[in-house]
Amino acid sequence: MAPVSVMPHRFFRLLTVVWVGSLLTIGYAVAPVLFTSLDRITAGAVAAQLFRIQGVLGVVCGILLLGLANLLVRRGSDAYRRLRWLIAGMLVCVLVGYFALQPFMNAMRIAALEAGNDVGHSVYATRFGILHGVSSLFYLIESLLGLALVWMLPAGAGVTSVEQGSRHVAGKATN
Repeated sequence: MAPVSVMPHRFFRLLTVVWVGSLLTIGYAVAPVLFTSLDRITAGAVAAQLFRIQGVLGVVCGILLLGLANLLVRRGSDAYRRLRWLIAGMLVCVLVGYFALQPFMNAMRIAALEAGNDVGHSVYATRFGILHGVSSLFYLIESLLGLALVWMLPAGAGVTSVEQGSRHVAGKATN
């Protein structure tokens, strides 16, 4: 019996912590510091770029995690079956936030700047505020799903199978 590789499990964990860690760091540490350290226009522009990067990272990690989860389920790791729903939920949140809401918010920001105002002091302020609130809600949901994903990661998934396979092989060598 060939030992089960732990590499897909480890890669799954790595992608999870990269996605969730960056999500939490950018959204709840970096962005607030930007707005307390810089003027609103500069902070908004930098935050928009960071959230754009976070969106792309989320899509890439989400697709890779779904693929890995499906692979692991096919290999008999049922613990990943329920994680696929969390990943799918996170992916929906990032797709709605990045591809549906952000383009409208960026268009309003640019239009306001072209008119000589920041978006908060423009005719777009109310609509931008509503979209920002909805976007923040999706980001919060994505963050909570991410925390649940980290919490529910299988402990030592695959390691037991590898250790048992190694002991089985070692037992045959000594007999």
